[in-house]
Amino acid sequence: MIAKFQYNDEKHTTTGYTLFELNFRRHPWKGNLTMQTEFPKLEEFLTRLQRSWKKATKLMEIAKEAMKRQFNKKRWNPQGLKEENNVWLEAKNIYSNKPSKKLDQKRYRPFKISKNIGQGTFQLELSEGWMIYNMFNEDLLT
Repeated sequence: MIAKFQYNDEKHTTTGYTLFELNFRRHPWKGNLTMQTEFPKLEEFLTRLQRSWKKATKLMEIAKEAMKRQFNKKRWNPQGLKEENNVWLEAKNIYSNKPSKKLDQKRYRPFKISKNIGQGTFQLELSEGWMIYNMFNEDLLT
């Protein structure tokens, strides 16, 4: 119970408010007898509560955009892969019938990129006999 109170009483870095301030617009009584409290009218209380929620939402959106921007710094196509390029497929997650991984190939022959599916995902034109799914992350292509 004390840990939960402590968590709700800390100012969060994203919003700059405590959970008590966001939910109730004030802190619970913690033993300070000299504190003067005023009870606002209901309409004033609700408008201040709505303002704090809007501000918290806006701050969370800003934090979300900052995290997205930071994540996408490394999510661009560093190899410059395009459709119709020939690429080697890394043998990282491909299992074969060789007796040892050491004796197996490190990369498989050049395949043609048939389609850019999304950010960092490509569809390859695999030859007949390959019993694997034909979409790969750009990290597996060289």
